[in-house]
Amino acid sequence: MAALLDWMREIRREIHRQPELGFNEHKTAALIAAKLQGLGIDFKTGVAQTGVVGYLGTEGPTVALRADMDALPLTECTGLPFASETPGVMHACGHDGHVAIALGAARILKEDPPKGSVVFIFQPNEEGSGGAKPMIEEGVINGIDAIFAGHIDPRYDAGKIVLTPGVNNAYTDGFHIEITGRGGHAARPHEAIDAVVIACSMVMQIQAIISRNVDPLKPAVITIGQITGGTVNNIIAEHALLWGTIRTLDDGTRQRIFERLRAVASAFAAMYGALIEVKFHDGYPPLINHARQYETAEAAAQATVGRDNVIIHPTPSMGGEDFAFFLEKIPGCFIRFGGRKAGVEQFPLHNPHFDFDEAALITAAEFMAKVVRMEIEKLAAEAV
Repeated sequence: MAALLDWMREIRREIHRQPELGFNEHKTAALIAAKLQGLGIDFKTGVAQTGVVGYLGTEGPTVALRADMDALPLTECTGLPFASETPGVMHACGHDGHVAIALGAARILKEDPPKGSVVFIFQPNEEGSGGAKPMIEEGVINGIDAIFAGHIDPRYDAGKIVLTPGVNNAYTDGFHIEITGRGGHAARPHEAIDAVVIACSMVMQIQAIISRNVDPLKPAVITIGQITGGTVNNIIAEHALLWGTIRTLDDGTRQRIFERLRAVASAFAAMYGALIEVKFHDGYPPLINHARQYETAEAAAQATVGRDNVIIHPTPSMGGEDFAFFLEKIPGCFIRFGGRKAGVEQFPLHNPHFDFDEAALITAAEFMAKVVRMEIEKLAAEAV
């Protein structure tokens, strides 16, 4: 397996040097196509703009593996010899590794084909507006019986495989609040309606929705990530804008938060005499693992790394993952692979210093190949 790890490491580092944002992964797609061609695996490019889909086998049960391809708009600060050569763009979420893992699994499965078919889905734009949905709309999952995907996780040591039954990831709804007051001279605030003061007060009150309006046993997060308003220091701002995200695990809590945000906006508008409008933006649905495919994944994980290295994490992440769209259509499971680097400070995902232990690549590729074989065997047995 040393030769396979070296091959995957080279792929990962080449992608890392040339990171590309969502729906612009042209170099990444070309590299994937070249590697699939070199393996003798049929493929299709230009799916959902920049996606690539590989096909191994034409008969029997069909299982898919999905890997995301895109990078993030960050300036890399790792100092790695293969650091990003593209200013302001970086693979800070491990998607470079995910591509290498899927290609590694493809190489294993090509050398010893399973008794079924495998589809390798290389998906663009997971970090942006989402690339899963347009791929589904273009028919990539037609005829697929089950699907698996994974993510490198720096919270766990390399060689560990982490599984969460049921709900894995949250709804990722966005919202923005437009505040329109009345501008005026900074020295005469009584003549104006200060949109900045209203915005600041609303930020604090919005946090009370979580602490006072949501069942404490039902996880929920509201984050205001951006606030803008005003032009210069001696003019009271007429306009202000808040941008935020809402993370929930169930639709009841989600709708409750929507309702309370509208109520807060209405109350502040009445109190200050301002015009305040709340607009919501649907994000990703929650990612929910299917029970049967979870069982296959757990068995494959134990067969790959041993029972002691399989971690069952009972609580979901409040982060989002557009693999959820695939699992709304076909059964499957999402898995995490430990990637913490020993002996150095480990930085989280989406951090400009992020890196992972490349030993995770071989663990994940072996697992992915094994879970495909085991799922195909189960599907074949069920069809008898």
